[in-house]
Amino acid sequence: MIYFTQLIYILDGEEASFLEFEAVAIPLIAKHKGKLLFRYKPSSENIIEQNIEMPYEIHLVEFENEQDVADFFKDEERKKYIHLKEQSIKSVWLIKGAKL
Repeated sequence: MIYFTQLIYILDGEEASFLEFEAVAIPLIAKHKGKLLFRYKPSSENIIEQNIEMPYEIHLVEFENEQDVADFFKDEERKKYIHLKEQSIKSVWLIKGAKL
């Protein structure tokens, strides 16, 4: 299994565009043998220590293999809505890892 953690930062005023993209993209994860394990919107009262900007959302996603990840990113339905991601996201930290 391959795991991705995403720290997602969105542009001010673009929450609706981001959520519209996520409404399409998240269900497509399962189509490519993946699973959204965790989706969290952090708040300041839950932060114990912080040395970076707080992200809008944090996602933890699992895929069976690299090909499934590639297929997800190349999905034609996802590509139809990629403009919403591009207009709403300021930056993303994509952290690839494995379960220990």
